[in-house]
Amino acid sequence: MASAITGTAMVQRAHEIHKTLPVATAALGRTLMAASIMGNQLKGADHSITLQIRGGGPLGSITCVSDAQGNARGYLQDPYVELPLKGPAKLDVGRAVGKEGTITVIKDLGMKDPYVGSIPLISGEIAEDVTAYFAESEQIPTACALGVLVDTDLSVKTAGGYLIQLLPGADEGTIGRVEEGVRSAGAVTGLLQSGMTALDVLKTVLNAFALEVLSAEPVEYRCYCSRDRVERALISMGREELASLIEEQGSAELTCQFCDAVYRFTKAELEGLLASS
Repeated sequence: MASAITGTAMVQRAHEIHKTLPVATAALGRTLMAASIMGNQLKGADHSITLQIRGGGPLGSITCVSDAQGNARGYLQDPYVELPLKGPAKLDVGRAVGKEGTITVIKDLGMKDPYVGSIPLISGEIAEDVTAYFAESEQIPTACALGVLVDTDLSVKTAGGYLIQLLPGADEGTIGRVEEGVRSAGAVTGLLQSGMTALDVLKTVLNAFALEVLSAEPVEYRCYCSRDRVERALISMGREELASLIEEQGSAELTCQFCDAVYRFTKAELEGLLASS
């Protein structure tokens, strides 16, 4: 099974919302696209996946959530990190993320408890860590590539990636052809800059195989926050804590971590929530 994404618009929207500097744009963008591809593989329409990267680097933790269609949202702790390049026009994402931590995948499949898998980070470069996660936690041989190219004006010039997974027991010949395809294709941003689509990228990487396209869907940066959800979150605090909030602050202002939408509640509105709880 193979999936690919052209995520330029998605990553650009994340950059606009969080005002990220280049290395943060690249790290958040790679994680967003990985979550989007993994989310798109879920079966149920109401399923979702959360991808968390905690590497101990200056960016802090990165959290991205995708629905089952591949629409993703995310944030990181410090979007303003600046680091020297590690090569000509090459952002040092691994150092910014760090590798003294974990990659965690949380799948909400509509059951009582979500599935949670976590392994130590390999490099902090995201794609290598996703590859390692599938190999170790789910025993699925995987090839993953993710790339974000940031322009001189800090906008996202191009972004995309792919995830290729082999069935358990795949023979050495099949594995070798996939590995050779990955090597010969080169960086995914280079392929996209040449004008390739997500399908073109897969055809290039998997040129030794006959591909059957099962589906193609548009994906975007999408947040599901709403005033109603925030009201429910306030009520879920419990009567005692909500009453304390009213007494100490009078009003409340809550900001969505994913999209920076601000929800303001007057004292009267909070008192109404307290009464309804």
